[in-house]
Amino acid sequence: MYPGNSVKQQSWRAIIFDMDGLVLDTEPTYVQAWRMAAAELGFSMPTAFWDGLSGCSGKTVTQRLQDQCGVGLELERFQQLSSVYWLAHVQQRGIGVKPGFFAVLNLITRYALPFCLATNSPLAAAHQCLAWAGLSDVFPLIVAGDSVSSAKPAPDIFLRASAELVKPIQNCLVLEDSPIGIRAALAAGAPCIFVPSIQPADAWAAAHADYLLDDLQQVADFISARKHHPL
Repeated sequence: MYPGNSVKQQSWRAIIFDMDGLVLDTEPTYVQAWRMAAAELGFSMPTAFWDGLSGCSGKTVTQRLQDQCGVGLELERFQQLSSVYWLAHVQQRGIGVKPGFFAVLNLITRYALPFCLATNSPLAAAHQCLAWAGLSDVFPLIVAGDSVSSAKPAPDIFLRASAELVKPIQNCLVLEDSPIGIRAALAAGAPCIFVPSIQPADAWAAAHADYLLDDLQQVADFISARKHHPL
Protein backbone atom coordinates (compact mmCIF):
# COMPACT_ATOMS: atom_id res chain seq x y z
CA MET A 1 0.00 0.00 0.00
CA TYR A 2 1.45 3.34 -1.03
CA PRO A 3 1.06 6.34 1.24
CA GLY A 4 -0.96 9.26 0.06
CA ASN A 5 0.32 12.80 -0.13
CA SER A 6 0.84 14.45 3.24
CA VAL A 7 2.03 17.82 4.39
CA LYS A 8 4.24 15.91 6.82
CA GLN A 9 6.48 14.67 4.04
CA GLN A 10 7.44 18.26 3.23
CA SER A 11 8.94 18.66 6.69
CA TRP A 12 11.19 15.59 6.83
CA ARG A 13 14.75 16.62 7.57
CA ALA A 14 16.26 13.41 8.93
CA ILE A 15 15.64 9.65 8.89
CA ILE A 16 15.60 7.41 11.96
CA PHE A 17 15.90 3.65 11.36
CA ASP A 18 14.89 0.91 13.76
CA MET A 19 17.31 -2.03 13.69
CA ASP A 20 15.83 -5.48 14.39
CA GLY A 21 13.27 -6.47 11.78
CA LEU A 22 13.66 -3.21 9.84
CA VAL A 23 17.33 -3.00 8.82
CA LEU A 24 18.43 -6.43 10.01
CA ASP A 25 16.57 -9.70 9.53
CA THR A 26 17.09 -10.68 13.16
CA GLU A 27 13.53 -11.14 14.43
CA PRO A 28 13.20 -14.75 13.18
CA THR A 29 16.59 -15.64 14.70
CA TYR A 30 15.55 -14.33 18.11
CA VAL A 31 12.26 -16.19 18.01
CA GLN A 32 13.97 -19.43 16.98
CA ALA A 33 16.45 -19.15 19.85
CA TRP A 34 13.72 -18.30 22.36
CA ARG A 35 11.55 -21.20 21.19
CA MET A 36 14.43 -23.68 21.47
CA ALA A 37 15.40 -22.45 24.92
CA ALA A 38 11.81 -22.59 26.15
CA ALA A 39 11.33 -26.08 24.71
CA GLU A 40 14.48 -27.33 26.43
CA LEU A 41 13.05 -26.07 29.72
CA GLY A 42 9.70 -27.74 29.07
CA PHE A 43 7.64 -24.79 27.85
CA SER A 44 5.76 -24.32 24.59
CA MET A 45 4.08 -21.05 23.65
CA PRO A 46 1.87 -20.29 20.63
CA THR A 47 3.21 -18.37 17.66
CA ALA A 48 1.12 -15.33 18.61
CA PHE A 49 3.03 -15.05 21.88
CA TRP A 50 6.40 -14.97 20.14
CA ASP A 51 5.14 -12.58 17.47
CA GLY A 52 4.03 -10.23 20.23
CA LEU A 53 7.64 -9.84 21.36
CA SER A 54 8.61 -8.09 18.13
CA GLY A 55 10.41 -4.86 18.95
CA CYS A 56 10.40 -5.46 22.71
CA SER A 57 13.31 -4.60 24.97
CA GLY A 58 15.06 -7.40 26.82
CA LYS A 59 13.36 -6.31 30.04
CA THR A 60 9.92 -6.55 28.43
CA VAL A 61 10.70 -9.97 26.93
CA THR A 62 11.70 -11.22 30.37
CA GLN A 63 8.56 -9.82 32.00
CA ARG A 64 6.25 -11.36 29.40
CA LEU A 65 7.97 -14.73 29.75
CA GLN A 66 7.47 -14.58 33.51
CA ASP A 67 3.82 -13.65 33.05
CA GLN A 68 3.30 -16.50 30.57
CA CYS A 69 5.25 -19.27 32.31
CA GLY A 70 5.12 -18.33 35.96
CA VAL A 71 7.78 -19.10 38.56
CA GLY A 72 8.50 -22.47 36.96
CA LEU A 73 10.64 -20.82 34.29
CA GLU A 74 14.31 -20.49 35.26
CA LEU A 75 14.95 -17.11 33.67
CA GLU A 76 18.71 -17.16 34.06
CA ARG A 77 18.91 -20.59 32.42
CA PHE A 78 16.52 -19.48 29.67
CA GLN A 79 18.70 -16.46 28.90
CA GLN A 80 21.84 -18.60 28.83
CA LEU A 81 20.30 -21.16 26.50
CA SER A 82 18.74 -18.64 24.14
CA SER A 83 22.07 -16.78 23.89
CA VAL A 84 23.89 -20.01 23.04
CA TYR A 85 21.35 -20.96 20.37
CA TRP A 86 21.29 -17.46 18.87
CA LEU A 87 25.07 -17.10 18.76
CA ALA A 88 25.45 -20.52 17.15
CA HIS A 89 22.99 -19.50 14.45
CA VAL A 90 24.49 -16.11 13.58
CA GLN A 91 28.09 -17.29 13.79
CA GLN A 92 27.26 -19.96 11.23
CA ARG A 93 24.96 -17.96 8.96
CA GLY A 94 25.56 -14.31 9.76
CA ILE A 95 22.75 -11.76 9.89
CA GLY A 96 20.83 -10.77 6.80
CA VAL A 97 20.10 -7.22 5.72
CA LYS A 98 16.47 -6.56 4.83
CA PRO A 99 15.67 -6.07 1.12
CA GLY A 100 15.63 -2.46 0.03
CA PHE A 101 17.85 -1.11 2.80
CA PHE A 102 20.70 -0.16 0.50
CA ALA A 103 18.26 1.47 -1.91
CA VAL A 104 16.99 3.71 0.90
CA LEU A 105 20.52 4.36 2.10
CA ASN A 106 21.65 5.41 -1.37
CA LEU A 107 18.72 7.82 -1.73
CA ILE A 108 19.13 9.55 1.60
CA THR A 109 22.87 9.79 0.97
CA ARG A 110 22.12 11.41 -2.38
CA TYR A 111 19.84 13.91 -0.65
CA ALA A 112 22.46 14.49 2.08
CA LEU A 113 19.91 13.70 4.78
CA PRO A 114 21.24 13.00 8.28
CA PHE A 115 20.19 9.61 9.62
CA CYS A 116 20.71 7.35 12.59
CA LEU A 117 19.80 4.02 14.15
CA ALA A 118 17.45 3.93 17.15
CA THR A 119 17.11 0.50 18.75
CA ASN A 120 15.92 -1.08 21.97
CA SER A 121 19.01 -3.31 21.88
CA PRO A 122 21.96 -2.40 24.13
CA LEU A 123 24.71 -0.50 22.32
CA ALA A 124 27.23 -3.35 22.45
CA ALA A 125 24.68 -5.78 21.01
CA ALA A 126 23.75 -3.32 18.25
CA HIS A 127 27.39 -2.92 17.23
CA GLN A 128 27.86 -6.70 17.21
CA CYS A 129 24.76 -7.32 15.10
CA LEU A 130 25.75 -4.64 12.61
CA ALA A 131 29.21 -6.19 12.37
CA TRP A 132 27.77 -9.64 11.64
CA ALA A 133 25.63 -8.05 8.93
CA GLY A 134 28.56 -6.18 7.40
CA LEU A 135 27.17 -2.77 8.36
CA SER A 136 29.70 -1.68 10.97
CA ASP A 137 30.50 1.65 9.33
CA VAL A 138 27.06 2.56 7.97
CA PHE A 139 25.42 4.45 10.84
CA PRO A 140 27.20 7.59 12.06
CA LEU A 141 24.95 7.66 15.13
CA ILE A 142 23.34 4.89 17.17
CA VAL A 143 20.89 5.55 20.00
CA ALA A 144 20.49 2.34 22.00
CA GLY A 145 18.12 1.10 24.66
CA ASP A 146 20.72 1.33 27.41
CA SER A 147 21.34 5.02 26.72
CA VAL A 148 17.86 6.18 27.80
CA SER A 149 15.69 5.84 30.89
CA SER A 150 12.85 3.98 29.15
CA ALA A 151 12.92 1.84 26.02
CA LYS A 152 10.25 1.76 23.30
CA PRO A 153 7.23 2.10 23.44
CA ALA A 154 8.30 5.11 25.50
CA PRO A 155 9.39 8.01 23.26
CA ASP A 156 12.81 8.45 24.90
CA ILE A 157 14.92 6.78 22.20
CA PHE A 158 13.42 8.86 19.39
CA LEU A 159 13.62 12.07 21.38
CA ARG A 160 17.30 11.38 22.09
CA ALA A 161 17.88 10.61 18.41
CA SER A 162 16.22 13.88 17.43
CA ALA A 163 18.43 15.80 19.85
CA GLU A 164 21.59 14.06 18.61
CA LEU A 165 20.63 14.76 14.99
CA VAL A 166 19.91 18.39 15.95
CA LYS A 167 16.55 18.20 14.16
CA PRO A 168 13.09 18.77 15.68
CA ILE A 169 11.32 15.47 16.27
CA GLN A 170 8.46 16.46 13.96
CA ASN A 171 11.05 16.70 11.16
CA CYS A 172 12.49 13.21 11.77
CA LEU A 173 10.90 10.43 9.70
CA VAL A 174 10.90 7.17 11.66
CA LEU A 175 11.01 3.80 9.87
CA GLU A 176 9.67 1.00 12.08
CA ASP A 177 8.60 -2.63 11.70
CA SER A 178 6.82 -3.24 15.02
CA PRO A 179 3.75 -1.90 16.83
CA ILE A 180 5.95 -1.05 19.81
CA GLY A 181 8.15 1.10 17.58
CA ILE A 182 5.15 2.84 16.04
CA ARG A 183 3.78 3.61 19.51
CA ALA A 184 7.13 5.12 20.46
CA ALA A 185 7.28 7.24 17.31
CA LEU A 186 3.76 8.56 17.82
CA ALA A 187 4.42 9.25 21.50
CA ALA A 188 7.49 11.24 20.46
CA GLY A 189 5.53 13.21 17.87
CA ALA A 190 7.48 11.89 14.88
CA PRO A 191 6.02 11.03 11.46
CA CYS A 192 6.45 7.31 10.86
CA ILE A 193 6.31 4.62 8.20
CA PHE A 194 5.23 1.14 9.30
CA VAL A 195 7.09 -1.59 7.40
CA PRO A 196 5.78 -4.73 9.15
CA SER A 197 8.18 -7.61 9.64
CA ILE A 198 5.36 -9.96 10.64
CA GLN A 199 2.37 -10.78 8.44
CA PRO A 200 -0.47 -10.14 8.67
CA ALA A 201 0.47 -6.62 9.67
CA ASP A 202 -0.62 -5.48 13.11
CA ALA A 203 -3.96 -3.73 12.61
CA TRP A 204 -3.40 -1.03 15.22
CA ALA A 205 0.02 -0.03 13.87
CA ALA A 206 -1.24 -0.11 10.28
CA ALA A 207 -4.11 2.21 11.19
CA HIS A 208 -2.11 4.67 13.28
CA ALA A 209 1.19 4.97 11.41
CA ASP A 210 1.36 7.84 8.94
CA TYR A 211 2.24 5.44 6.14
CA LEU A 212 2.12 1.68 5.58
CA LEU A 213 4.53 0.05 3.13
CA ASP A 214 5.42 -3.57 2.47
CA ASP A 215 9.21 -3.30 2.58
CA LEU A 216 12.15 -0.93 2.37
CA GLN A 217 12.23 -1.19 -1.40
CA GLN A 218 8.80 0.42 -1.41
CA VAL A 219 10.14 3.11 0.91
CA ALA A 220 12.92 3.75 -1.60
CA ASP A 221 10.46 3.74 -4.49
CA PHE A 222 8.23 6.20 -2.63
CA ILE A 223 11.12 8.62 -2.18
CA SER A 224 12.56 8.22 -5.67
CA ALA A 225 9.12 8.68 -7.28
CA ARG A 226 9.28 12.35 -6.37
CA LYS A 227 10.80 14.29 -9.23
CA HIS A 228 12.18 16.93 -6.86
CA HIS A 229 13.74 16.78 -3.44
CA PRO A 230 10.96 15.08 -1.40
CA LEU A 231 11.92 16.88 1.77
